[in-house]
Amino acid sequence: MQQGNNTAVEQASEQPSIKAHLAGHLRDYGMLAALVVIMVLFQVLTEGTLMRPVNLTNLLLQNSYIIIMAIGMLLVIVAGHIDLSVGSVLGFIGALAAVMMVEWQLSMAVVVPVCLLCGLLIGAIQGYWVAYWKIPSFIVTLAGMLVFRGLTLALLAGQSVGPFPKHFQLLSTGFIPDIFGIDRPNVTAIALGVFAAAAIVILAARGRARALQYGIENEPFVFFICRNLLIAGSIVYMSWLLSTYRGLPNVLIIMAVLIAAYTFLTNRTTIGRRIYALGGNVKAAKLSGINTERLTFLTFANMGMLAALAGLIFAARLNTATPKAGFAFELDVIAAVFIGGASMSGGVGKIIGAVVGALIMGVMNNGMSILGIGIDWQQVIKGLVLLAAVIFDVYNKTKQR
Repeated sequence: MQQGNNTAVEQASEQPSIKAHLAGHLRDYGMLAALVVIMVLFQVLTEGTLMRPVNLTNLLLQNSYIIIMAIGMLLVIVAGHIDLSVGSVLGFIGALAAVMMVEWQLSMAVVVPVCLLCGLLIGAIQGYWVAYWKIPSFIVTLAGMLVFRGLTLALLAGQSVGPFPKHFQLLSTGFIPDIFGIDRPNVTAIALGVFAAAAIVILAARGRARALQYGIENEPFVFFICRNLLIAGSIVYMSWLLSTYRGLPNVLIIMAVLIAAYTFLTNRTTIGRRIYALGGNVKAAKLSGINTERLTFLTFANMGMLAALAGLIFAARLNTATPKAGFAFELDVIAAVFIGGASMSGGVGKIIGAVVGALIMGVMNNGMSILGIGIDWQQVIKGLVLLAAVIFDVYNKTKQR
């Protein structure tokens, strides 16, 4: 009898914990659930076309540059700013790479570092005016958007320049070869997927064990198991699907490395915590000894470098540089970050959330295109989804007060 009472008490004490966890992480679970629902919906509506290996590969290639820029944009928005110039910087770097490789015949080993350094410099210049002169980032980057759109037109003389050398195209269109020599399925792709899934589960288990040592349990055990099984299962399943086509795209490996590196930066490093403090309350951050100007400067420099990398990947995928490259990309990037859970006021947001937001936008674009929905209605639907995400964020904040 006593044992039954103890069990009842334990269950009763566990239930509020689960409810509190759901209430505190409603946005995180909501976005992940939204991605799953949207994928299942379009999988049914397109009669299985969405998850076919060839379409899945195209989905990754089409959204790679948006995901890469969303990672950098998240840090900018978390710091309390915004960057409207990323689409124009992407187009300018693509044009610069085309001129250097096609017209000047420079090697890829020279062009890629120069373009990345150029993107870093562009971000640093814009960050300098925002950080040290206190000019609103909206104005600085709006000016940058116009400047680099004009410089792209001037650099290309209003014409497309291409094609690129074959080895440069592999940056976006290449695939990891199967070291086992089997054509299909690509065993290397499956092995890398299993390794990645196992690494995520092991790291998550170690992190939970470390937290429990200090008496911190920030997630109920059932949620921990379900979340990690879902993530690991999804990675293995996607790896299997991709292995039946051409394997893992090179750009997927680039994205995976960036996601892992920036997740570690934001979650486990001092500079990451300081960026969140900066966006949460800049005055309090400055009083606590944080060099807020330097931190703002670095977030914009980082954004410029990632926009340059996205520009190289986009140009490699198109196999040409065009004057209109990157047009309105900044809107998709910003939308992805907000849909992924970032707050308009700064201080809130996760790298994984930005990636999920970009995938939601990408799956919607891809699914609606397969269904033959016109670009006009696609824009309407994406706008409504963005508005719904922001309303959800405001509602959550109001409810927590």
